[in-house]
Amino acid sequence: MGDVADLLDRIWRADAAGMLGALGRRLGDLDRAEEALSDALAEALRRWPAEGVPERPAGWLVTTAWRKALDRLRRDATGRDKLARLAAEPPPEPGVDDRLATLFACCHPDLPEPARIALTLYAAGGLSTAEIAAAFLVPPPTMAQRLARAKRRLRDGGVRFEAPPPGEYADRLPAVLAVIYLIFNEGYLSAGRPAQRRELAREGVELARQLAALLPREPEVAGLAALLELHHARAAARFDAWGRIVLLDRQDRRLWDRPAIDRAALRLRAAVRQGRPGPYQLQAGIAALHALAPAYEATAWTEVRALYDRLHALDPSPVVLLNRAVATRFAVGPAAALAEVDALADRLAGYHLWHAARADVLAALGRPAEALTAAQRALDLAANPAERELMSRRVGELRRPC
Repeated sequence: MGDVADLLDRIWRADAAGMLGALGRRLGDLDRAEEALSDALAEALRRWPAEGVPERPAGWLVTTAWRKALDRLRRDATGRDKLARLAAEPPPEPGVDDRLATLFACCHPDLPEPARIALTLYAAGGLSTAEIAAAFLVPPPTMAQRLARAKRRLRDGGVRFEAPPPGEYADRLPAVLAVIYLIFNEGYLSAGRPAQRRELAREGVELARQLAALLPREPEVAGLAALLELHHARAAARFDAWGRIVLLDRQDRRLWDRPAIDRAALRLRAAVRQGRPGPYQLQAGIAALHALAPAYEATAWTEVRALYDRLHALDPSPVVLLNRAVATRFAVGPAAALAEVDALADRLAGYHLWHAARADVLAALGRPAEALTAAQRALDLAANPAERELMSRRVGELRRPC
């Protein structure tokens, strides 16, 4: 039973968008699609341990969910007119269009942006209500209510599960890109956790590629796809055999996927040639400079710093300035970097990576006691288990006598 439950969880996380999109597009109702899939998952949990896993598990689930949906419509007086139309149709088959349709439908402009992101993480990313609640720092019952309201608003508004006409892309695309990035990060930061969590990173890359194929004249879509491809190409080197984070300067670059890096760089160059720069293209440019450098010390730090300047002009975030300060340490020197880091104290003093960056710069300046204090504060503030382990190691290094 446990193996089947794990398999169903992996299938849901890997293709929630495709399955919900296929059913939602046909039924015209995300709630009905979700209820039918829940029934199908429960039936699989009952039958598969005894009967064995079908050859095409996702297809079995969608076919079973389709039958469950028709059964519900037969019992629902308001659904009988729809039943007459749907009963003669074959079960839907999930495809690329359904995954993207789910993204665009959940990112409908009638929904507030937080609701768009939360609903899409649920329907397209396969995250549980509890996981999304943790990301938004709210209790699970509160998030469950938000998701229910968002789905009801889509249903009452008659929103169809299909990609909008080109004239409506502009209203939805920023939220779609943001959600794909969040899906990727949820998996990319999950090393040391179950494999199905890490599969979210691959899902994010695949969704970005599909969107780039759908919208070849949108350079920011290509920029996001290139950014995720560049990060994912380094995934094999980001964690050691014990699941501990390995920082960029210590990664074994022989483990990087060089062909994937080259393909992502070509995608980025094509996007940049369109002459409409944006935040995702600039972030991808920074990632490319790191990925193409023969060694960490040989990174084009001056160019990295200049790209952060351009990124800050578009996205005036203190976190962008913090990352710029890291580049300043190598492009200009640690003293200049410390000045930039300290200038952000009023905005980032509660952010663990501000203290981590400050610890590194102080150590580079030969001020180990202050570096240890900063590293300890970073450890106190870190919430992610992998990051806490990393900061614990850093504290241990700084306590060790020279």
